[in-house]
Amino acid sequence: MLIRCWGSRGSIPVSGKEYLKYGGDTTCLEIRTEDDRTIIVDAGTGIRRLGKILVEEDRRSCDLIFTHAHWDHLMGFPFFRPLYSEGSEIRIHGCPVALDFVHTMLTRIMSPPNFPVSYADVRASIQYTTVCPENFEIGSVSVFPIPLSHPNGGNGYKFVEKERTFVFLTDNELEFMHPGGLSAAQYRDFSAGADVLFHDAEYTEAEYRRYRQWGHSAYTSALELALDSGVGRFGLYHLNQDREDAEVDRIVEHCRETVKKRNSLLECFAVAGDTAIELA
Repeated sequence: MLIRCWGSRGSIPVSGKEYLKYGGDTTCLEIRTEDDRTIIVDAGTGIRRLGKILVEEDRRSCDLIFTHAHWDHLMGFPFFRPLYSEGSEIRIHGCPVALDFVHTMLTRIMSPPNFPVSYADVRASIQYTTVCPENFEIGSVSVFPIPLSHPNGGNGYKFVEKERTFVFLTDNELEFMHPGGLSAAQYRDFSAGADVLFHDAEYTEAEYRRYRQWGHSAYTSALELALDSGVGRFGLYHLNQDREDAEVDRIVEHCRETVKKRNSLLECFAVAGDTAIELA
């Protein structure tokens, strides 16, 4: 399983010299499976860069999963180049919302006056699968959804291939349970023993006190989850749109100091727009 990040920024894309290290694109992950399937999680602005690579590699097939329907996780969809390539096949899974809503929200963002190219002009073959059950398979990878604690709901996911596990919990508030969300202990159990965990780390503790119930976590809470879950590597994700590279570096260093004091072997890092991790 190869995990690539094409965007880790939260809320809105950003640009400027102060964001070069970690990037400014919003949420998009790519997972290449052992049997050579391409799984895409979320269609933030990072999906634009991914789409260019897929076309260059002549990869004609992919599976697309959404965590939820907020704008920063959808806004790149009209710029996904395989949409306009005849012969491309895109399988869109109905997680975490009903299929008719998935179809509606995607057609809406490509309808006037939002976008000049109509959804009806898409050349790729788009297939919508059934609403996701407790778990499902995409090639050699087993996918396990879990409800997120976030306004309007959503799903996080666990991806398992040959006893290697990657957990992705973006837009998840650990210290407040939104309708449909779960407790921190349940997210801990879900993540237990994972090789890699990416978790929402939007706020500092001071910021979180101002933005409690907005659907995101303080990085210190996410770190505690990683430590308690016994994961191997912890990636801070959904980086605040105003968080400059130097401040992200300081947060990572604080996490590493905390890990050292706890005599843990946990590896901590901030997920950048070009992070790649291979789980073999």
